[in-house]
Amino acid sequence: MIDKTWGSAAEAVADIPDGASLAVGGFGLSGNPIALIEALLAQGTSDLRIVSNNCGVDDWGLGVLLNARRISKMTSSYVGENKEFERQFLSGELELELTPQGTLAEKLRAGGSGIAAFYTQTGVGTQVAEGGLPRRYGADGSVAVASPVKDVRSFDVDGTPRDFVLEEAIVTDFSLVHALRGDRHGNLVFNKAARNFNPLAAMAGRVCIAQVEELVEPGELDPDGIHLPGIYVHRVVEVGTGIEKRIERRTVAAPATTEGA
Repeated sequence: MIDKTWGSAAEAVADIPDGASLAVGGFGLSGNPIALIEALLAQGTSDLRIVSNNCGVDDWGLGVLLNARRISKMTSSYVGENKEFERQFLSGELELELTPQGTLAEKLRAGGSGIAAFYTQTGVGTQVAEGGLPRRYGADGSVAVASPVKDVRSFDVDGTPRDFVLEEAIVTDFSLVHALRGDRHGNLVFNKAARNFNPLAAMAGRVCIAQVEELVEPGELDPDGIHLPGIYVHRVVEVGTGIEKRIERRTVAAPATTEGA
């Protein structure tokens, strides 16, 4: 039997070197692989190039690595909840490849599927295709690195020519993901919004490390209910169901009132 379980998060990430590229799951703060992120923080890994939908918040998720100056580049679709992210980007300390959310999802999926690139309508007629988006600023506020011009081709769609922009797939050295359940073979089940980016990030990593709340034996997961097959997963760490989870923006409705009661 192939047993992919590791004893701890620290052991599972120990061979991630400085300068590695990582695909990291999470949607907002849902499904952040926080135990693996904190293990990376503790071991001091730096100069990381990370692909993730967002970068957590100032004190949670990938934000803890950002605050410790461990990230040199982010490829993301949304960065609006992290003030330190904004500061580092505008001061030239951090490189950012801003990518439309659906395009980012497909770039990760394509990388895990062996597809080198694809054409999409998203971004046509904007700087996404035409280039010039700031990726890194200089100390004087000038644009030190800008996004390149991308190939645009016309395809017939229902008899109408439409422009599409070429997007290259993403493959990273490692991927870090969080799942609700997993078995020793690496088959994973995700919970609700945590399923948005975790399976895609897992697919894109040459070595996928998954933290799971509950580890079960092979055969205990319903085959029809498995969200990601173990072929994509190389290491599994059980972190327990009591692991802390945070809410990015807690909204509470005002209590209802009944007039004349």
